[in-house]
Amino acid sequence: MESRVRVRFAPSPTGYLHVGGARTALFNWLFAKRHGGSFILRIEDTDLDRSTAEAETGLLRDLEWLGLTWDEGPGIGGPHAPYRQSERLDKYHGAAKLLLEKGSAYYCFCTEEELEKKRQEAESEHRSPHYDGTCLKLTPEEIQQRLAENRPKVVRVKVPNKDYILNDNIRGSVEFKADTLGDFIVLRSNGMPVYNFCVVVDDADMEITHVIRAEEHLPNTHRQMILYEALGKPVPVFAHVSLILGADKTKLSKRHGATSVGQYNDDGFLCDAMINYLAMLGWNEGTDQETYTRKELCEKFSLDRISKSPAVFDQAKLRWMNGNYIRALPADELERMITTRLVAAFPDEPRVKESEFVKKFIALIHLHLATLNDAVKEATTIFSGFSGELDEEARLAISAPEIAPYLAELARLFAEVPWTRDGFNGAIKAAGKATGVKGKALYMPLRVKLTGTCHGPDLVGTLELIGQKEAIRRLLI
Repeated sequence: MESRVRVRFAPSPTGYLHVGGARTALFNWLFAKRHGGSFILRIEDTDLDRSTAEAETGLLRDLEWLGLTWDEGPGIGGPHAPYRQSERLDKYHGAAKLLLEKGSAYYCFCTEEELEKKRQEAESEHRSPHYDGTCLKLTPEEIQQRLAENRPKVVRVKVPNKDYILNDNIRGSVEFKADTLGDFIVLRSNGMPVYNFCVVVDDADMEITHVIRAEEHLPNTHRQMILYEALGKPVPVFAHVSLILGADKTKLSKRHGATSVGQYNDDGFLCDAMINYLAMLGWNEGTDQETYTRKELCEKFSLDRISKSPAVFDQAKLRWMNGNYIRALPADELERMITTRLVAAFPDEPRVKESEFVKKFIALIHLHLATLNDAVKEATTIFSGFSGELDEEARLAISAPEIAPYLAELARLFAEVPWTRDGFNGAIKAAGKATGVKGKALYMPLRVKLTGTCHGPDLVGTLELIGQKEAIRRLLI
């Protein structure tokens, strides 16, 4: 009988949750949901100098925002607790002791100076700078003598002289040759375990069946396969996901835009849009479908549809998708979300707390929204007008000599007409007739004076929200 699927996401709390990490977490979560398995969250915080409680809190917050809830892990516990590596040191020491007792590992007492000399000799003789096994030749009596003298020591694993073949679920067959590794350290002289040892001990202890992780971890797999074998534990199924690149085909970084998942939340992206977009970064079910509900993703996700090629992160595509998700929101939910942002951005503006105003505002701008924060930009135009340099198109729109008299006449008429759609249209036609302005010149200069740009939401609706007194003021400056 096939064992129940158990996968894990194991971030290091040394910084924010970036896009690549979020996608790894998502792929693990979807795989667990697809197979009725468990998604485990484990915090790899043995890097004591860089790990912080603040970073861990941020990681958990961002995962919760995405809706990637875990079945076992920090905050909820589970049968394999604790789920922070810093709280599992006894398990690593126990595993190291087991390897020593089995003869699969040994104490190494070589000093840093001795190791550096060996490395230089190997390089001068054009040999791989692997550890030469000096301490493997020590007799039991010599080992006990050095232990009794309390000499600094590390624990090294004896690397078998054989090739290893990894059948990766994404990358296919990967061969690790025998001569590419020397006997490597699992416990440092200060008693702290190394990364690869912790990972194997934890994954074995937590009965992880599938390891879905970034391609950059592929070189680690050789050491990890050796450790599974030495500990007598089954090797999980590995699936190494390709990197995410920016539009310029280089590794995704800050220069390509926000890479922190929390920043996307702050910028007004919806969690479901983010989940949908992240799922499509390297996975496709083989159709032209681009928009999936979370339920559909859970039902359709599979490792065999993950591409070996790097995925390209396209900010414009994400904004397009997010805009579609915004427009699909129930009206009351969209009003609540936008009101929250407007109140935060304009605490002294009473209109943002009026449901009728917000409803009209949303009706005016919703087709132009790519993020919720775009609503704040649009509201700034409504409340404050435009401040800054006009672009060339806008400057040209108001540069003709007949435009100034037209705008002055329009301001005069706006003070007299009802502040309604019919009133606006009547005033615009009358001002054009009086000054000889026709066609798009009736509307483009008006929009520029009101908003600072030639493009935007419905002009008449914009006028209504700006208000009579403010609209006249902008026309005359």
